[in-house]
Formats: sequence, structure tokens, C-alpha cells
Amino acid sequence: PRARLEELERNLAGLVQGGRQEELCAWVDTAVAGDVPQWVSRDLLAALARALPGLEREVHKAVAGHALECVQPRAVSFEEPVSAVREGLAALHESEEDWSRAAQTLAGINLDSGIRNLDDTYRLRQLVRISLLYLEDDDSVNAETYIKRASFVVGGVEDAALKLQYRVCYARILDAKRRFLEAALRYYELSQLAVREVGGQKVDERDLKHALGAAVTCTILAAAGPQRSRLLATLHKDERCASLPTFPLLQAVYLDRILQREEVDSFAKGLQEHQLARLPDGSTVLDRSVMEHNLLSASKLYANIALGELAVLLGVDEEKAEDTAAQMIAEGRMEGSIDQVRGCIHFRDGKSQVAQWDLRIRRLCQDLDDLLSCLTVAS
Repeated sequence: PRARLEELERNLAGLVQGGRQEELCAWVDTAVAGDVPQWVSRDLLAALARALPGLEREVHKAVAGHALECVQPRAVSFEEPVSAVREGLAALHESEEDWSRAAQTLAGINLDSGIRNLDDTYRLRQLVRISLLYLEDDDSVNAETYIKRASFVVGGVEDAALKLQYRVCYARILDAKRRFLEAALRYYELSQLAVREVGGQKVDERDLKHALGAAVTCTILAAAGPQRSRLLATLHKDERCASLPTFPLLQAVYLDRILQREEVDSFAKGLQEHQLARLPDGSTVLDRSVMEHNLLSASKLYANIALGELAVLLGVDEEKAEDTAAQMIAEGRMEGSIDQVRGCIHFRDGKSQVAQWDLRIRRLCQDLDDLLSCLTVAS
């Protein structure tokens, strides 16, 4: 068997130099044939995995695919060389920006093997890589499946850089799934990273600023309610936010101002595709967020308002305005009641009288500060 192994390895070296697909596939058939001892086939497949990157792209893909197909019935016996072949093939697909195929190739690696002794670091690295590849192809469903599997092993990993990559990936998945409030919280945690060097790699200040900007964007897009209001207050107090291009809109949302179409359109230019996704009713995620915000702002300005006037204020029809208000009231995100007979909404403010005065004073001071800034610039 040893002589047979050496002979086939020499043949492989010559075939790789020639780069002929048919001959290489025939070599694979010989290497994994039933009359060849299993340990010899295993060593030959490992040698093939090392040699494949030296082939042309199309030949590499064809030979690797043929090898994986041949060993599929006995994949358990060849887990280590099969993993090496899959990792090389996935890297090739990734370099061609064929993200989903690269992810599917990696997903074929058995990470729960009882035969190989795999540590949690290797498992986490592969699961995060698969999730990121699916994200590149806007497949948040499969990305979430693998990042959830990663959450079971991340606790046993000491590699700080890999754990940071896991956190970034999880935040991006929540963002892609339009779970904006959860995503905003994770982005904000990342932006507060105190350590400037993780796992021997320096953390760029621009990356922290990008995470902060993503937190602001996701907070603005999140469903209006008490949790969002608390996060808005936290972000508004963070001095770093003042340098962000989205700060004017953040300030307007925090101060419960009615948002105008011009500032919303300006904000929309910086959004990603999934953040402008169409909902079943034809509106976008941003439209819904702005409408809910303006409705919540109206509830703090008016004691009651006719449905017709509210519809004009929100820029929708009466039915849509009423449905949105009813949903927010039912979910506890706004206090009030709807009088369908009279066609109006009565708002209730749960704050005390002193708190309401404090809110009005705060708004007045903010408006005066803005006015003084404008006068200073003008002079």
C-alpha cells in the first residue's frame, strides 16, 4: 500500500502540472476505489486538497466537485480531507463573489462530528464565516440559522477578534431581519468598545463611528414606543453623535417633532436596500417608522384630534391613520382611545403635570439654543 500511495502521489503531481480535468477526475476515481485501503485514500485526498489551488479555476471547481461526489457515500471516513477540499472550493467561490455557493460549500462540513476532535474556535470561525457569506447575498434567514448555532459555542472561545466578528455579524443579521431596536442596541455596544486592539488587530476609529451611525439609523427606523424613546435619549446624550450626518434627524425624533418630507427624503438616501423594503401594504419600512413617530408626536401635542386631520398630518388616508393608531394603542406603545362615532382620537399622557412642564421647558431651551446657533452663524 505504501508503494501504491507514493505512485499515485507522483501521478498527481504530474497531472496537476498538465491541468487536464478528465485525467484528474480519473485519478480521483482510482484514489477512492473500493480496493484501495481507506488510509491510503484519505492521504491521497489530503494531497489533492493541497494541490487543487494550483489548478485553473474551472478545473479546480470540476475536480473538487467530482471528488466530493465520489466520497459522499463514505464521507464520514474522510471528514478531514473533505473539509480541506470544501474550504478551498469555498474560498474559490468567495473570490468570484458567488456568496451563497461558497456558504453552501462550507455548510457541508460536519461541525458536530464525533470522529474528529474539533475545538469551539474552529466551529465558531466556520459558522460566522457561513453567516457572513449568506449576508453578502442578502439571505438573512440562512445567516440567522448559522449565527444561532454559533451562539452555543461562542462562550467557550477565547479568541477576542473572532468573538468581536461574531457580535458584528449578529448585529448585521438583526438589522437585515428588520429587528431594528435589537440591532441598534448591539451596534451601540460595539461603538463603545473601549479596547483599541483586539486579538493583535487594531480597531479603527472609523469602524466605531460606523457602528454608532448604524445604531442611530436603526433607532430611527425602529417601531415608536418607550424602548425606542429610551435609546433615543441615550444616543442624543452621546457627544459623538453630534458629528454624524444623521444627527439633525436624530435630534428632531428625540424632541418629538413632526418630521417633514424633505428631511425624511434626505435621510432615506443613506439607507441600505433592506431598510427601504416594501411592506405588504405597499409602504416602506421608513414610511411606517415616520408615520408612527409623527403619530406619537401628535399624541403629545394634542389632547384629541379628528381622524381626518390626523390623516392629513400623517400623509395617509383616514383608514390607515386609524389602523396605525389602534395598533399602537393595543401594543401599549401609545396611550389613548378611538371614538369611531365622532371620528376622533383622544390621547392620554401618562406623565405627571411636573414632568410635562419639564418637557416643555426642555423643548423651549433647545429651540432657543438652535436659534442662537443660527444667529451666530449668520453674524
